[in-house]
Order: sequence, then C-alpha cells, then structure tokens
Amino acid sequence: MTDTVLYEVSDGLATITLNRPEAMNALNVAAKVALREAVRSAAEDPAVRAVLLTAAGDRAFCVGQDLKEHIGLLAADRETGSGQTMSTVREHYNPIVRALAGSAKPVVAAVNGVAAGAGFGFALAADYRIVADTASFNTSFAGVALTADSGISWTLPRVVGPGRATDLLLFPRSISAQEAYELGVANRLVPAGELRAEAEKVARALAEGPTVALAALKESVAYGLTHSLEETLEKEDELQTRAGSSEDHAIAVQAFVNKEKPKYLGR
Repeated sequence: MTDTVLYEVSDGLATITLNRPEAMNALNVAAKVALREAVRSAAEDPAVRAVLLTAAGDRAFCVGQDLKEHIGLLAADRETGSGQTMSTVREHYNPIVRALAGSAKPVVAAVNGVAAGAGFGFALAADYRIVADTASFNTSFAGVALTADSGISWTLPRVVGPGRATDLLLFPRSISAQEAYELGVANRLVPAGELRAEAEKVARALAEGPTVALAALKESVAYGLTHSLEETLEKEDELQTRAGSSEDHAIAVQAFVNKEKPKYLGR
C-alpha cells in the first residue's frame, strides 16, 4: 500500500509530502498519524534545519478531513456512544500544528492546489507559503456544520485581520491564488509548473541559513504578537544575546569583513 505521507531528509532539509493525490490528499486517520509523526520528527531531528511541506499531484494540497471515512466513524460513534471521532482534533490536528508553528526550524509550505479546512490550517501554520497560480483556499468548516480547527482561528486573523477572517469562516468560499496573495495568505505566487523548483530553492536557502538566528526570528515574531512592547524588547534582548553567541554569527561577521559569502554550520 502506498504511504500516505512521504518523509525525506537531504542536506538539512526535511521534505514532507502528503501522498493521497487520488483523494485530493484528504486526511484519513492513517494520513493524520503519519503527518503528525513526520512533523514531529522534523522538529526534533538536529540534522534538520528547514522543512518543506508539500503534496503529491496537481489538484490539491489538502482538502482537510476525509469525509468518506468520517461518515463511517460518526456512524460507529452513534452505535457505541463513544464520541471518539472528534478526538482527532486533540490527537492529530493540534499536535501537527504545534509541531509546524512551534518548530525552531523554518517551515515552507508549497501549495499546489486546493487547500481547504485543515489543509488551509496547516498551510497557515507554516512560516512561508509559496502558492501555485492555480491553487485556491477555503475555510470549509461552516459548510459542513463544524467550527474551526487546525489552529485556523488563531492564524487566519493574524494574517488577514479579524474582520476578513470572520467573513471567510462564517461564509466559506473559494479564494483564488491571486486573492490569497493580495490578502497575505500567499507570500509568493508562482506559475504551477515552477512551484516545486521554487519551493525547494527557498527551503534549501533556509536550510543553509543561520539556524539559531532563524529560530530566534520565529520566536520573536510569535512572542511579539501576544505581548507588550516592553516585554517584546526584553525578549529581543534575550534572543539577540543567544544569536550573537552562535558560531554562525561569528562566521557571518568574518565573511562580511572578507567580502565572502558565509557558509553557516547551523549552530
């Protein structure tokens, strides 16, 4: 049987590929478990310095929950009264988003097609989104009588603002790649045929970058969103001390003086 998620590490870059193109990369239980373990592995592996999250096929990045499987699980819940089906948020979605957004390594999402529901949420949990001009986004949740999950009630308002986020959640619709770029959902918009090459170029550049400094940048932005200016200034002091003590900072300074391109070690 084909693996639902592919995982590969090469030269400091972990590439995680959702691999159910025949189902538009919908998330059945097997795929959710495999994705959770893959993102955790990437976050914890010291050999990994950046992560590329992508998907097989050209129709979809991920359309969220596999509703065909979901129907059967809901029916079983009604028979047993267990209510286990919706525990997927706690058991799968939340750990995946925590590992993506909370990783010390930069995460690039290459969105090749439809990103809906949790698929949209996972893309937003990445630090940088490169989007094919044929892709689209949809919150989807209200359309199937559900509320937000996969962190989208936290990430979407921070990207597009609370007013637009509320509109997109209450009235789900397809957001084109161009509109996603205008809203700030897409950081970079590229022709579909160039997506994989461009995403790998960006992700590999991050994997070759000053890992300690990049981790500090991620942490400082996340911290600043929920803290006062004074608290954020204190955090910047702490993080700059950490980055300034890294080997990569010494390498960068020497390379600048020598008018050379720095070759970072990731420490």
